[in-house]
Amino acid sequence: MFKLRKPFYLILFTILSIPVFAQSDDDLVQFSGVVVAGDSIQPIPFTNIIIANTNRGTVSDYYGYFSFVAKKLDTIVFSSIGFKKDTFMIPDTITGQWYSLIHVMKRDTVLLKETVIYPWPTVEQFKEAFLNLQIPDDEIEIARKNLDPVELARRAEDMRMSSRMNYQNFINQETSRLYYNGQTQPISILNPFAWAKFIKAWREGKFKRDKNK
Repeated sequence: MFKLRKPFYLILFTILSIPVFAQSDDDLVQFSGVVVAGDSIQPIPFTNIIIANTNRGTVSDYYGYFSFVAKKLDTIVFSSIGFKKDTFMIPDTITGQWYSLIHVMKRDTVLLKETVIYPWPTVEQFKEAFLNLQIPDDEIEIARKNLDPVELARRAEDMRMSSRMNYQNFINQETSRLYYNGQTQPISILNPFAWAKFIKAWREGKFKRDKNK
């Protein structure tokens, strides 16, 4: 029986491997390019560029540039948020080991479902908050409260006169007295100071009748 020696195996394996490795090196190309938007020709930064059915690829830089090693007839997948996913096949007619590409991507509109965000985690808490909700007063309610007689009386009683207000009141009284000198002065119904004194005296009971009279 004829037996082959180990050196013969090594020589045979080396001869058969030469064309295989040579063919594999010829298929490799340095694939480079720039990814841009089709509507503005602006670079698309941080685009995912992956060889289909593999985990090999790269990501474009801030200016949309990329470069990595691939093979002829590889299908390259381009994907970026806001753009439609696109593919490109490296042609097998390349004569050199470099291939450059300007890849144009189309914008994509993504319609999201409507989401309503509530500040309450449960329906029961929402009901409790709704029932205890204190609605602020509108303009009509604010005006009604400001014109309430009790509120006006309280404000008139709490009114404090400053030195300037006392001086102005004195000047007004003197001016009115000199203007109506020798004749009956009219009753100043709209005088807030007079109303304040009247309400204060009325609350202190100064206008109560004496039962002994």
